[in-house]
Amino acid sequence: MRDIRIPRRILLTNDDGIDAPGLAVLEEIARSFTDDVWVVAPSQDRSGISHALSLHDPLRIRQLGPRRFSVTGTPGDCVAIAVRQILRESSPDLLLSGVNQGANLGVETFFSGTVGAAMTAKLLGIPAMALSQAFADRSSVPWATSRGLAPDVLSRLLPFMDEEPSCLNVNFPAIAPEHVRGVRLTEQGQGKLTDVAVLEREDARGLAYSWLTLVHDASSDRPGTETHALAQGCISVTPLSFGRTDETLRRRIESGFGQDVRA
Repeated sequence: MRDIRIPRRILLTNDDGIDAPGLAVLEEIARSFTDDVWVVAPSQDRSGISHALSLHDPLRIRQLGPRRFSVTGTPGDCVAIAVRQILRESSPDLLLSGVNQGANLGVETFFSGTVGAAMTAKLLGIPAMALSQAFADRSSVPWATSRGLAPDVLSRLLPFMDEEPSCLNVNFPAIAPEHVRGVRLTEQGQGKLTDVAVLEREDARGLAYSWLTLVHDASSDRPGTETHALAQGCISVTPLSFGRTDETLRRRIESGFGQDVRA
């Protein structure tokens, strides 16, 4: 059993890319725990790529400075490269992914590269947290909220993560830190993602192209969910697992399909 209440080595990654402002915020958060901080992040924005691993493409690793690397791959690739190659002699005690520019709520976590990186760390036996900062205005993201409150939140959560490789999805509300109303242990819920739209356009040469965009519903989710917690001005913390069995549908099939499909 590893004791990560005071992590000695922390690995950082994200899905917004090595130059993202949220990654700089995450470095400040990590350095409040230890000086042994390693950054291995995508060379460019890889948002929305989920848990993808580049099994059919070579990965290029570039060292940008002491303990700082970029990888021409996905967030999951970065975690695998860091744990199994760069840090193979001494694995990190903790993986922090983010701080994502925008909340990761409900079913959107299935598409999130930020969450995907954290889940990849869990798969490799490393406790992990995905951190995301909600915003109301993209040009004015309240980074001070996650920067100021995350160290205390992490300190309170770390003692619960050392028995098994764990993954937590942590979202900070889109308000100033002094207005945050505490931390809520939440469930995933539906979130705000409702659809994927296709925008059809024509380029300067008259050739057609398509652009995917996510469709969100501004309404809040039911009480106890991540979305509802953020709407109440709280930080949401959701433990995540790989289990995705639809138990309702499973029971319907079991009761209506016949004896041969039962466990």
